[in-house]
Amino acid sequence: MANYGYGVDVGGTAVKLGRFTSDGKLVEKWSISTDITDSGANVLADIADTIKENISANSLSRNQLLGVGIGFPGTAYKDGTASAVNIGWDRIPLISTLEGLLGLQVKCLNDANAAALGEMWAGSGKGFEDLLMVTLGTGVGGGVIIGGRLLIGAHCAGGEIGHIPIEPAETRQCNCGSYGCFEQYASATGNVRLANDILASTDEPSTLRSFPQLSSKICWDQALAGDKVALQIAERFCYYLGRGLAAAVNAIDPQVVLIGGGVSKTGQPLIDMTEKYFRAFAFPACRDIPLRLATLGNDAGIYGCVYSLMQ
Repeated sequence: MANYGYGVDVGGTAVKLGRFTSDGKLVEKWSISTDITDSGANVLADIADTIKENISANSLSRNQLLGVGIGFPGTAYKDGTASAVNIGWDRIPLISTLEGLLGLQVKCLNDANAAALGEMWAGSGKGFEDLLMVTLGTGVGGGVIIGGRLLIGAHCAGGEIGHIPIEPAETRQCNCGSYGCFEQYASATGNVRLANDILASTDEPSTLRSFPQLSSKICWDQALAGDKVALQIAERFCYYLGRGLAAAVNAIDPQVVLIGGGVSKTGQPLIDMTEKYFRAFAFPACRDIPLRLATLGNDAGIYGCVYSLMQ
């Protein structure tokens, strides 16, 4: 009989779930709302309930199931506890709780780490054992895989490249409490901040001024349409992205860098504009490391969560 595993990707508004075969085929996927009331106390029970319903609906026996891998935007500690500010979790006993509810093996991991594993298993990182996965969203997430295994780190903070300090003159504080972090410039949020700063510094006409509220997508759409100020913003964004990637690559020397997250939907122009800065800042031995777009999109996390069950 085929073995199945469940991948779970917990976000601030929705929980994405998928059932996979052990050879990496996504059989079905669905989502439920994330109940963040009462400090997220109901999230694990809701996940257990929907998985139990799926097991029952498909007449699966326990010996057919590999277990459940769960990723989330926070810290997965080695003792099976988890913290996630956006969910409301403050060092909750995630693994023991979910294993008790389901009677199945449970693995938990940071969502960017899950995406890295997913891309290595079934995406644009297939065939590589040493890679850096970067997710450009509200912040900058990172996952590092060395020798086919995740770099977790002594304090479970391996891959937190979003907080590499790259701008010592910054006076505005990052969410982590520090200043000048990579994600303050190379995230979707950082993209908008750069846009507002540059627009405020010039009187040059720009289509961007006609939008009541900017987004990273709007900035890139206008840049690709030829707006001069938007192109200036894009260049500055890619300068910071290339600089931050080079800093990370100089430390870990991967075979490939994968770029995912919402900003990556800009596509190849993002890669093309970033490469020149990346190569300028990278250590000579690392300058030819390829930058690639991730290919699994929003499914990368659930793929990686299932793959974690096999490690």
